[in-house]
Amino acid sequence: MNDTQFAVKIQAPEIEPRFRHQKIFEVFDELKSGEFMELSNDHNPKPLHYQFMIEREDTFTWEYLEEGPSLWRVAIGKQ
Repeated sequence: MNDTQFAVKIQAPEIEPRFRHQKIFEVFDELKSGEFMELSNDHNPKPLHYQFMIEREDTFTWEYLEEGPSLWRVAIGKQ
């Protein structure tokens, strides 16, 4: 996944917490099939992953590019 071209990159800590997941889903929904977004966060975004599993079942891929301890990066693809 090192050569993946990202349509958009999101720095989650820069988004106000109460709007964070909503904004990430809005960006994901704007992706075209086959495109990827890169999510960077200061903690493991596992709750977001669970939310994707419930709300966007079978429409996304999720691959950790970096797993802490101070930075987590995830490639989220749209199928």
